[in-house]
Formats: sequence, C-alpha cells, structure tokens
Amino acid sequence: MARLTVVIGFMGAGKTTLARELAGARGVDHVDTDELLVARFGEPIAAVFERDGEAAFRAVEEEVVLDLLDAPRDTDMVVSLGGGAVLSGRVQAALSRHTTILLDVPLDVAWARAAGHDRPLARDRAAFAALHAERGEVYASLADAHLPQADVGVIVRADAALRALAAAPDGTRLIWASAASGEYPVFVGRGVLALAGAGLAGLPGLGGRGFCLTDSAVAEHQLDGLAAAGLSGMVEIPPGEEHKTLATCERVWTALVAQGVTRADHLIALGGGVVGDLAGFCAATFQRGIPIVQAPTTVVSQVDSAYGGKTGVDLPEAKNYVGAYHQPAAVLVDTTTLATLPPEEHAAGYAEVVKTALIAGGPLWERIAAGGPVDDDVILECARTKLGVVAADERDGGRRQVLNLGHTVGHALETSLGYGTLRHGEAVGLGLLAALRLSGLSDLRGQVEQLLGAAGLPTTLQGHDVDPAAIVAGTRLDKKRTATARTPFVLVRAPGDVVHGQDVADDDVALAVRELTVP
Repeated sequence: MARLTVVIGFMGAGKTTLARELAGARGVDHVDTDELLVARFGEPIAAVFERDGEAAFRAVEEEVVLDLLDAPRDTDMVVSLGGGAVLSGRVQAALSRHTTILLDVPLDVAWARAAGHDRPLARDRAAFAALHAERGEVYASLADAHLPQADVGVIVRADAALRALAAAPDGTRLIWASAASGEYPVFVGRGVLALAGAGLAGLPGLGGRGFCLTDSAVAEHQLDGLAAAGLSGMVEIPPGEEHKTLATCERVWTALVAQGVTRADHLIALGGGVVGDLAGFCAATFQRGIPIVQAPTTVVSQVDSAYGGKTGVDLPEAKNYVGAYHQPAAVLVDTTTLATLPPEEHAAGYAEVVKTALIAGGPLWERIAAGGPVDDDVILECARTKLGVVAADERDGGRRQVLNLGHTVGHALETSLGYGTLRHGEAVGLGLLAALRLSGLSDLRGQVEQLLGAAGLPTTLQGHDVDPAAIVAGTRLDKKRTATARTPFVLVRAPGDVVHGQDVADDDVALAVRELTVP
C-alpha cells in the first residue's frame, strides 16, 4: 500500500489550501475529508453539529477517514484532515502508516481565520484557546514533519525535504525551519547522519561535493556515521573552546583551498557547539559563502546552537565577538551520537535544555520540571522552540534576545575565568541562577538549582577565584549592549513568560554573582 501524505493541524492552519498546493506540484490527487463529509451528509458540517451533536459527527468522520487511510492503493495521494479527526485512537494508529505533516498555526492567527465562518468550535474565544492548547500536544505527537505558519508555497518548497524524510531511518522527524534569509530542513532521529550526501542531494546547494570539518575527539567516534556520504575531504581541528579562534579559522580556510573546495561544494560540521560555530563562520566567509550542513553531536548543539544561523569565534576579550549570520542548508540531528558523550558533557547540555524549557513554558517546561529525561522528543521540542523564536526575529532585533537567558553572566564567567575553565553549559547554568535571582523568583531559582544539581552541574563557583566586579565588567562586553545603554538582561516573569531588554543595576548583578560564590 502506498504511503500517503497526510496534512493535519488546527482550525485555520490552511490544511486544505497547502495540501492542494502540494498535490498539484507532485501531480497527484488531493482529497479533503471535510469535503467528503459534506458530500456524505448533504449539508454543511455546522448543521450536523447543531442537529446531532459532536459525538455523532466524530463517529461518521472516523469512518470516512479510516476508509481513506486504510484503502489499498499503489499511488501517492495528499490528504487533508479536519482539525478534530486525529482525536480518534483508530485514526492515530492509521496515521502511523503514512507521512503526517503538521501545519503549526498561532492561536491569534487561527482565531482570526476561523471565527465568524460558521465553525461550531470557533464561537467562544476562551474555549477556542483551550482547545488550541489541548490539541497542540496531540498534533505534535503524531507529526512526522512540522511546518511553521508561513505562506502558501512553503509546503512545495519543503517537498524535497519531505521526500528525503520518506527515505530516512524509521522514526525520523522533520522540522522545516524558516528565517528571513533562508529556509532549511532539520532532521531529528536515530541514524540520520546516513542522509548526508545522496540523501540530501535534492536540497538547494547540496548537489556538489561534501567536505567535513570536525575535531579530533569527535572524529574518533562519529566519522563512521558519514561513511555513506562519500566525503571528498576532511579538516580536523583540536577540540575545545580555546581553539575557537581566528587562527583556527585560517588553518581551516587554508585546508579548504588545498583540497580544492569550490562554491558548488558544501561543508558538513560534525561536532558540538565549537565545531558548529567555527565551521559555520568558515563557510560563511570562504569564497564569500558556501553552504553548510550542521551535524551536531552534543546535547548543547542538538538543542540549541546548531539552529538559527549564528556563527562565530571568540576573542580573548569576549566570547563570539567575530561572526556572521549564515543559515545552514540542513541540520542532521543524529541522537545516537550522544551515546559517546561523557557524563559531564551530557550535564553541560542540560543547562540549555532548562533554559529553552523556561522560554517555552507549557508542556516542555512541565516535563523538564518533573525531572524528565532529555530524549528525542525533548530535543525536538527544544529545536522547535528555538526555531519559532528565530523565525520571528532572525537578527536579534527583539524577540530572539530571549535566547540569551543565562548567557549574559554565563559568557562573562567563561571570559573572566579563561576559556575551557568551565564548559559552556556549566557557565550557562550558573548564569541562569543569576538571571532568576535578578528576576526576583526565589522559588523558581531554587527549583532550577535542584534540577541543575541533580544533573551533575555546578550550582556555585566554589573552587574558582571569582571577582564579582570583574564579572560585572565582563557583562558590559555582551554583544547585545549598545553605546548608549547598559547591557540589557533577559529576565523571567514565569516559565513561558521571558522578557528581554531589561535594565539591571550593576550592584544587583554583583550581588547575584556573589551569591554564586557562596558554597
């Protein structure tokens, strides 16, 4: 039986329109189950709701949808389901045999599109909002691919990635990332490094040769995962933040020249945040820009740094001070690579998970606050959270600054203590505690301190000679600072309610840092 492409989502997501666009581009049939139901009833769905009630309607809807999904056929078809069709357990089981695409739609957009259009479940704003939140978790649990709220053509532009998804290892999920300067697929799953090379050849910019940049520690464990990619060359650098420098970049650029890399080729960044940031910057500047595929291998990079297009290297004076925005052509999040990480690297990545969960709030925060593990689902939701923020503000003009939560003090600690003294995640965890103190949230700070400590992260600076005044001075070199203002801080009002651009007195910062020095 052919594997169908099924589009799901909340009311007002544009399921019928986008599914029809995809079917037209593929030259296959499109079927909308709401249209089938109207034909079956001989009257509008709203009339059936009013007369017979929702339960009676859902029973017939389930029958119609299952007939469609379970029918044997040899050819592809694009199907759009009604928003509530996925509430049926039998429909959910049937969807597992097909490729399910979720169209994300923000609450305000969904309400604007659905209200006043004779939709039985779009008459009360509060009830509509509750339904949007409740169904969001169901949709996400069923989706093989997540597409953001975007223009009508997004599903067609993502089709090459959707086809790659069909050939990916079982259980792989796709997020279509969208930013002002470009779009790209993020593949999350076990074994997705196998997609490098021929698996991604249909994506823009990835038809040429692939060259890998990695560090010696990662190469020892992960290069075999790229064996099928048919690499044309490799550049290896020493591991560690202390090597994230312009001098290392020069060695990389020189090696790329020696290996004959051209603008038709692309770079694959295999490694953690240091490799990803440095490789991205080298790709952004080599011959004025070549494509890059990010292949993150650490928790930090898989939940945060591999997405969003920020690249860069450190100066002795400040972290990430030289860089460029350069969106990847694709991201391959192979979660099997985490198995080779030492415990302290897992712990370091956990700080970024907590940070992202605080920004997201809702189910992700509830899961992390309850002590849930960092599994594939958490990594996916962290990526979705970050990509949603980046889609709204690629260049740090506003909302994207919330991703700096914990990093203002964290980066100052890294610089002041010397790169490599603290792992990046360890510094971010301490920075989170400082930010929560500055937010005036003692109870939440205590909860986060317990989570970080249970994960094996330091929650004090005991053993380090720290001058709070020097850390305050270090925060003034944060890249968010302008010439006319103090460094703006990111503070938390509550999980899911994080604000940027907050003015904080130097004395308060010093007190928050001093608290970290007390055992």
